[in-house]
Amino acid sequence: MEKKSYQNPAELLVKEYLLADSFIPYTSIICGICACKMVYDLTQLFSNFYFKSYPSLSKVLRTEWSNRSISTVHAIFITAMSLYFVFWSNLYSDNQYAGLVTFRSSALSTFSLGASVGYFLADLGMIIWFYPSLGGMEYVLHHLLSLIAVAYSMLTGEGQLYTFMVLISETTTPGINLRWYLDTVGMKRTRAYVINGVVIFVAWLVKQIHSYGLLLVFVVPSVLSVMNLVWFAKIIKGLRKTLAKRH
Repeated sequence: MEKKSYQNPAELLVKEYLLADSFIPYTSIICGICACKMVYDLTQLFSNFYFKSYPSLSKVLRTEWSNRSISTVHAIFITAMSLYFVFWSNLYSDNQYAGLVTFRSSALSTFSLGASVGYFLADLGMIIWFYPSLGGMEYVLHHLLSLIAVAYSMLTGEGQLYTFMVLISETTTPGINLRWYLDTVGMKRTRAYVINGVVIFVAWLVKQIHSYGLLLVFVVPSVLSVMNLVWFAKIIKGLRKTLAKRH
């Protein structure tokens, strides 16, 4: 009975506050930041035991080593969630829900984006703290823009589908980080390094095709619409001339 009395307040806290719709954005951000801290500490712990060259690295390289493990874990997580929502979830299916997909969201989609916001906050903080060791101004700008875009989609629930479509591009991050690891431990002349380079090239090629697909979906129709309006105006002008001649 006493155990149950302790469980009920805990369950109430989780259900009514931590996982309540209004609190999910903030809970997910905190979870994302805590996950980054956990991955950072675990990376240092395991690297000391399983990588002989790790202790001999400079402090800056050890920091970047752990930082890249955070970005790798985040990339795997957000890519998996993005693929799920874009291709398999019923959230954006017209057969299941009514209304525009632009305004659809769920507790899970919001939590996923919130965890990503937590990552961008944590990583941006590390980049600024160790600046410029972990990246220059282009990294700061990239993280700021990503943070603003993802946070807006998370807080408003607008455009989450398109946000997930863009976040699929994070699939290239693990390969890029692996290439850095191989280079750092002196495996640049190995077959693994060559294979990794080929995989990165293919992934970026697919990513560019995806970008061109977005261009075809959003930009081209807009241009064609403007051109159609111009041609329609010319048709009206020609019709008016024809009618004027008849009169």
